[in-house]
Amino acid sequence: MPNNAATEAARLSIAPMMDWTDRHCRYLHRLMSRRALLYTEMVTAPALVRGGAVHLLEYGPEEHPVALQLGGSDPRELAEAARLGALAGYDEINLNVGCPSDRVQSGTFGAVLMKDPGLVAECCAAMIAAQPVEVTVKCRIGVDEQDPEEILPEFLARVGATGVERFTIHARKAWLQGLSPKENRAIPPLDHALVLRMKGVFPGLHLSVNGGVESLDQARGFLEAGLDGVMVGRAAYHQPADILCAADRVIFGEDGPDSTPEGAVRAMLPYIARHLESGGRLHQVTRHMLGLFAGRPGARAWRRILSEGASRPGAGPELVEAALAQVAPGVVAAQAQG
Repeated sequence: MPNNAATEAARLSIAPMMDWTDRHCRYLHRLMSRRALLYTEMVTAPALVRGGAVHLLEYGPEEHPVALQLGGSDPRELAEAARLGALAGYDEINLNVGCPSDRVQSGTFGAVLMKDPGLVAECCAAMIAAQPVEVTVKCRIGVDEQDPEEILPEFLARVGATGVERFTIHARKAWLQGLSPKENRAIPPLDHALVLRMKGVFPGLHLSVNGGVESLDQARGFLEAGLDGVMVGRAAYHQPADILCAADRVIFGEDGPDSTPEGAVRAMLPYIARHLESGGRLHQVTRHMLGLFAGRPGARAWRRILSEGASRPGAGPELVEAALAQVAPGVVAAQAQG
């Protein structure tokens, strides 16, 4: 099994989420955890290879370890896209075999590929041959009428035979017809036990579980049960401090104090200033920060100030500081003086 930064970081990873996990989001998450593995939102191979949209590969060096997720089903296109990702310096190249959206299905990307493990194997073999960075797969336990007890081990065996050693398994089936992507995140029942059994069947594979993980304690439980990693999705977006501020200590065993959401906000201010100077808008960054103080006194005021003000012309770091003053203002004032 490759011993690289991404594999070690995959003990806890933040799911690739379309329209969410952009570089501003990753920068914020990295401020709270130095160790967790971060992912791009899915980039399609045709956009890179046919469309020349290499700007989609842009990220900051402080984001490492960071993985590029690709969507596609043409082995040659995916091989070239993986090569471009490797040249861009990503720590991992991941193939999306899990997204159930109509837009993804129409391009024969995502979860529909669970129906053709032979094609997925061909794609992964081409990606591995084209470049030196580790290729991984994010998949479902099955789709539609497939029996996960049968399809998942077959899928892992066939794709694993190409040299893919690391899989993240979303522990729900995906229904490709009749359910929206949002419904696909909730209606099909979770089967975490099946993912745990797969670790027993394939002890040489690095297996991470995804789906329904909402706390660090839950993540630690999966690791203690024998899985190699845990991927957290929406919980890391809606309440990022709860997932990430203690992650380096709880999941990776590092000594030292946990990070804080207040500290992350203050560290974001220079980043925000640079973003505005380059022509960006405040809301492009602060939309990822709304859940930082979930469950804390002042959280509602924090969200309201940013939601109402960040899109206004001229909004800048001072709006963020005004919002921060609403969250435990005595603590914030003391930190500012210190």
